[in-house]
Amino acid sequence: MENLARGCRPLEMANSMAGSGQHSMAVAMAAIDAAIALRAGGLEDAPVQSAFTAPQQMPYIDLSSNRISTPDREVDVLFVLQQPQVILLGNVLSSEECDAIVAHCGNRYTRSTVTAENDGASVVHEGRTSEMAFIRRGEAEVAERIERRLAALAHWPVENGEPFQLQKYGVTQEYRPHYDWLDPDSGGHRSHLAMGGQRLATFVLYLSDVEQGGGTAFPGLGLEIYPRKGNAVWFLNTDANHQPDRQTLHAGAPVVRGTKIIANKWLRQGRYG
Repeated sequence: MENLARGCRPLEMANSMAGSGQHSMAVAMAAIDAAIALRAGGLEDAPVQSAFTAPQQMPYIDLSSNRISTPDREVDVLFVLQQPQVILLGNVLSSEECDAIVAHCGNRYTRSTVTAENDGASVVHEGRTSEMAFIRRGEAEVAERIERRLAALAHWPVENGEPFQLQKYGVTQEYRPHYDWLDPDSGGHRSHLAMGGQRLATFVLYLSDVEQGGGTAFPGLGLEIYPRKGNAVWFLNTDANHQPDRQTLHAGAPVVRGTKIIANKWLRQGRYG
């Protein structure tokens, strides 16, 4: 009630409440709607027009079974965290597909970059020490096949996905904690948002096994997922209103022994490009 009186926006309040981990987004929205009704002189349990827009369409993984049938492959559901949603999937790629993607990129890798917040330029950052390579849409049949499979898994159009971004990590290389969502308050990120909207979800495809280290870590959740060739981790970057979820802070932990190669696939609100 105090925050509403101070002029705080309901959606920002709900995001803060859900981000604290003490309430679900649904409970936060219901509480704020009830408070708005009370301030207007209504009854707490009376029907009220919600201050929130209806939930937006989101990509999703069907969790009604422990195995998911795609048009060309059976995928296993190995682990599910509900809030924020993090899902570990097994058997997403065959060993041969992993090898083909890695071979396709060969020696095309260059030092990884990040998007600068001030102007949107790609810049080298000390927190990301890996090497990267891209596979443009249409340049490799195996990549096209995997894209269609991921689109079926996520119930999301192929054209709403960014091209595959491969990342190669040698010993000691890492990507320190970061978010995949684009910050709408950042001038540099706004130009990227114009190319298809927010990054709603992330697939991380594991293309190699790693002897030690190299996990995908969510430090705020106490969760770390270790690479296994052919597996993939999926997580949502936003809430149902397409607002960035700060619980999705994650990192690529340093590799201790071996080489980690992954492929990132980011799903946008609309057609990418």
